[in-house]
Amino acid sequence: MPAFKLATLGCKVNQYETQAIREQLLAAGLKEASLRVPADFYVINTCTVTQRADSESLNLVRRAIRENPMARIYVTGCLVELDADRIKELKGAIRVVKNRNKEVLAGYMLGREQRPPSLGGISYFKGHNRAFLKIQDGCNNSCSYCKVHLVRGPSRSRGKDDVIAEAKRVTRGGIKEIVLCGICLGAYGRDLNPRISLAVLLGELEKIPELKRIRLSSIEAGDVSSELIARIADSSKICRHLHIPIQSGDDDILKKMGRSYSRRSYLALIRKLKKDVPGISITTDILVGFPGEERDNFNNTLNLLNKIAPLKVHIFPYSRRNGTPAAVFKNDITPWQLNARLSSLKSASEECSLEYRRRFLGRKVPVLVEGRFPKRDYFWHGYTDNYIRVLLKSTRNLKNRIVEARIKRIMPAYALADLC
Repeated sequence: MPAFKLATLGCKVNQYETQAIREQLLAAGLKEASLRVPADFYVINTCTVTQRADSESLNLVRRAIRENPMARIYVTGCLVELDADRIKELKGAIRVVKNRNKEVLAGYMLGREQRPPSLGGISYFKGHNRAFLKIQDGCNNSCSYCKVHLVRGPSRSRGKDDVIAEAKRVTRGGIKEIVLCGICLGAYGRDLNPRISLAVLLGELEKIPELKRIRLSSIEAGDVSSELIARIADSSKICRHLHIPIQSGDDDILKKMGRSYSRRSYLALIRKLKKDVPGISITTDILVGFPGEERDNFNNTLNLLNKIAPLKVHIFPYSRRNGTPAAVFKNDITPWQLNARLSSLKSASEECSLEYRRRFLGRKVPVLVEGRFPKRDYFWHGYTDNYIRVLLKSTRNLKNRIVEARIKRIMPAYALADLC
C-alpha cells in the first residue's frame, strides 16, 4: 500500500486544507507514513507570508527529497502561486499544484482516472481536540506589505448549509470546539446569494447540540460589527475571545500600510467589546519596522498596546515581499533598532498578558482539556473560552472534557488551577 506524508506551514486555513487532503488520500486507500519512515508521496503545503516562511517551505521540500529521492513530491500552498520557478529548480520529482487545485490534489497524485470523490471538507482533525473549519478564502483588501491577496485571490465564501453539515460531521466524531477560519474571516457571506453575515452563520451553528464551543480565528477590526458583538454577548457557546490585528498603533504608518482603520477607531472598538462582552480577551498581531517607522511611530504602537492590554501578541519584524507596494518603500531602520523595538514590544506584551490574566485569580472557569502536560506528572492543560491556558492536576483522564476549575496562580506561560 503506497504511503504518504504531509507537511504544513502557515495559517489555520492551510492546516484545514492539509487535513482535507489527508482524508482524501486515506479514502483512496493510501496510508500515512510514520515519522521516521520514508514515504512514496509527499505533500508540502507552503506559506509565503514572510521571507522566513518562504525559506522554511523550501527547506521542507529539500528534506522530503533527502528522505526519499525516488518519491513523488507535490508542492502546493501560497508559495507556489508566484514562486513556482524557485521550487522547480530543486532537484527531485516535484510537481507544483496551485491553491485552486488543492481540492483535487489526490486525483493528481493517483491519476485522473482514479480521482477520489470530494469529501466535502473534513470529518476530524488529526492531533487536535479542536477542529479548524474553513468557511472563507481569499481577500479583497490590499495591504501594502502583504502578498496574501495576490496568491489567494478575491474573497469567496462557503455556503451556509455546507459549513453546518461539516460542523455536524466533526462534532459527531467527538470534537467539542470548532475554530472558524478564513483568509479574511469577517468578509464571510458578502459574496453569497442571498447574502448573509458571519453573525447569522454563528446563530445557525449554535443550534448543533453536540457543539459546545465556537471560536473565531483572526478577524479585521472593520469586520467586527455591532451585530457580531451582540451575537457574542448573548451566546453561551461563542468564545469570548477575538484575534484582531493591530499591525501598528500609529495613524501615519497605518495609512502607508493600507489599513482601513485608525488608532482611535481601533481603540473605540476594543473598549466597546470589553464593555459589551465582560471578560473578553483580545489577541493581536503587530508588525515592527515597517518602512518609515520612526521612534515616535513605534511609541504610538507601544502606547496603544498598553491601553488595550491584550492577552497575547504575535510580533513580526517587517518582511519585504516582492510584488507588493511596500517593497519599494525606503526603509532606514537598522538591525539594532529593529531588535530593540522587538524586545521592548515583547516585554510590554508579556506584562499586558499578566495584567489581563490576574483579573481571573480565584475565579471559576470552564476549561476544555486538550491533553497531558508533558513536563509534569498528572497535570493536564487546556484553554478557557477566553483563551487563557490553564494547567491543572488530576489522576483522572480529562482529555477532551470541559471541566470547571478555579484559577489559583498566574504564571508567565499559563495559569495554575484546581478542579472544582
